[in-house]
Amino acid sequence: MTDDNAYGNGMATRRQVMGDEFVDRALTRTTGTASEELQRYITEHVWDGVWNRPGISRRDRSLLNLGMLTALRAHEELVGHVRGALTNGLARDEIVEAIIQTAGYCGAPAALSAMRVVQQVFGETD
Repeated sequence: MTDDNAYGNGMATRRQVMGDEFVDRALTRTTGTASEELQRYITEHVWDGVWNRPGISRRDRSLLNLGMLTALRAHEELVGHVRGALTNGLARDEIVEAIIQTAGYCGAPAALSAMRVVQQVFGETD
């Protein structure tokens, strides 16, 4: 069972944070596959149900995601969320500091790997 309102709200938020190109690629890559329903679920339950909750700003949600995705070594997701963090108002030096912070809690290998992703995104946005 799906909620078209939650999907629409989630898609609007997802596009605002991640950008149309990123979202379109994710949707195109999964259209007609078993992953298509997962994309819908994530849009409804994460991008609407979580991202649109009151209590903390999108900026703060982006900062949290940088740490969590670094800990998970979810590099493909981290690329998009570094861009999203910039969109949501984090400065480059704040993103770098967030990754440095992860070194103490996630370990140097995870932080070094995440910093390579950050540098890649910064290079693409220069």
